[in-house]
Amino acid sequence: MSSSPAGTGSIQIVVNGQPRTAPEDLTLLDLLTWLEVDPARVAVELNRAIVGKGEWASTVVRAASTLEIVQFVGGG
Repeated sequence: MSSSPAGTGSIQIVVNGQPRTAPEDLTLLDLLTWLEVDPARVAVELNRAIVGKGEWASTVVRAASTLEIVQFVGGG
C-alpha cells in the first residue's frame, strides 16, 4: 500500500465486510488510490448510500465508515 497524502493518524473502517485500518482524512478518491483500486471501474457505497463519482474527491471517509466497493468486470 502506498503512503497517505493525508494526516498522520489512522482510522478503523470496514471495506467489503473486512475491518481495515486506513490513514485518516482520506477522500473516497484517495482511499481508492491507497487501496490500489482503479476508480474508473468501480461503484462505491458509503454507509449504505451510493456516492456518485463526481463527489469522490470531496467526500472524506470518517472513522467507523462502512464501504462497499463493487468492481465492474467486462466479458462475454
